[in-house]
Amino acid sequence: MKIVVVRKYLIGALVLAVVSFGGYKYGVYSVESRFQSESMVDTRVMNEVLARLKKDYLRPEDIKTDSLMYGAAEGMTASLKDPYTNFFPPVENSRSKEDLQGEFGGVGIQLGFVEKNLAVMTPIKGSPAMKAGLKAGDLILKIVDEQKKVSKDTGDMTIDDAVSLIRGPKGTEVKLTIFREGEKISREVVLVRDLINVPSTELEWLDGGKVAVMRVNKFGEQTLTEWEKMVAEVKAKKAVGIILDVRNNPGGYLQRAVELGSEFISSGVVVEQRDRHKTEIGNVNRKGQLIGMPLVVLINRGSASASEILAGALSERLGTKLIGEKSFGKGTVQEAQEIGDGSSIHITVAEWLLPSGRNIHGNGLEPDVKVEYKYDEKNPTADNQMDKALEVLKGIISGGVAKK
Repeated sequence: MKIVVVRKYLIGALVLAVVSFGGYKYGVYSVESRFQSESMVDTRVMNEVLARLKKDYLRPEDIKTDSLMYGAAEGMTASLKDPYTNFFPPVENSRSKEDLQGEFGGVGIQLGFVEKNLAVMTPIKGSPAMKAGLKAGDLILKIVDEQKKVSKDTGDMTIDDAVSLIRGPKGTEVKLTIFREGEKISREVVLVRDLINVPSTELEWLDGGKVAVMRVNKFGEQTLTEWEKMVAEVKAKKAVGIILDVRNNPGGYLQRAVELGSEFISSGVVVEQRDRHKTEIGNVNRKGQLIGMPLVVLINRGSASASEILAGALSERLGTKLIGEKSFGKGTVQEAQEIGDGSSIHITVAEWLLPSGRNIHGNGLEPDVKVEYKYDEKNPTADNQMDKALEVLKGIISGGVAKK
């Protein structure tokens, strides 16, 4: 069978499609022709194992060649011990694209890893997960779904396996065992699935309509179009300052981060991407309409990859104040190679660097003004981080010195 591979770049703590600096880089390759001159894995052992299974396994009807092939491919990527390099069979590959494509049934958790432990990276606003009080950085130790007859610890579980288990029809239950830093014991949280739909951007006004809160939830297909509409409204209403909110934004298209950074930065480097052979420079690529506008950026532990690129570039290039909590720390780039049978492989091929050349992978961005989010049960809509961002922004606008 001839397999065709289609490639494109990814960046994100999740499995999110990413473009290169110049836009999409597509290529179609025949595996036979592309790799015929390269050393290949000796498949004799796998073929011998398959032959012995077919000959001696107790239940030969359970032997499905495709499943065995996909399992071998998953094993190869898993052996690298890189949580972001994965093989996705057709069903899982289709599911992995849902985060940027629209609505799905789930609990509103975007997943990542904290020191190779499955973790909540982003609880989506208004979702069952957020309503249950889950926070970025919470470790997920076990997933139980009685209806599916599933009860699995998450050790060595891939993101896609976890997504498959956690997502499901609206109205059904899934139980997660959660451990939070600073707590002595784990606890069980029962979540009822709902339809999850994440808007790409949101605009809010504070201080009597003078300050614009430009919230970016993900860097997706429609983000730039939605962003430009927000910019038009911000200019029309003559905002005196902007709070750019990328909290709980797991990333997405790298090109969107460059484009949004270009809205504030007049020229020069936004991000660098370095692979085994070269370094590519992502420069400002459009004429910004908000250059010189007083600005602060809100970040937290759920801010990852593309949102860290944007926040980090604004911090280093403009001295923009970062407010909130330390970001996630995702600094590698994955290449998505779509395989002709509907499966795909996502391979870590590069790292991205801030304009200074700094790699924040595993470290994250430190806020200039550290503010831990505090949930107020008596006032659930209160946002102490936003309050601090507004205070700092007002200090910048008035020319005063903002309090830490």
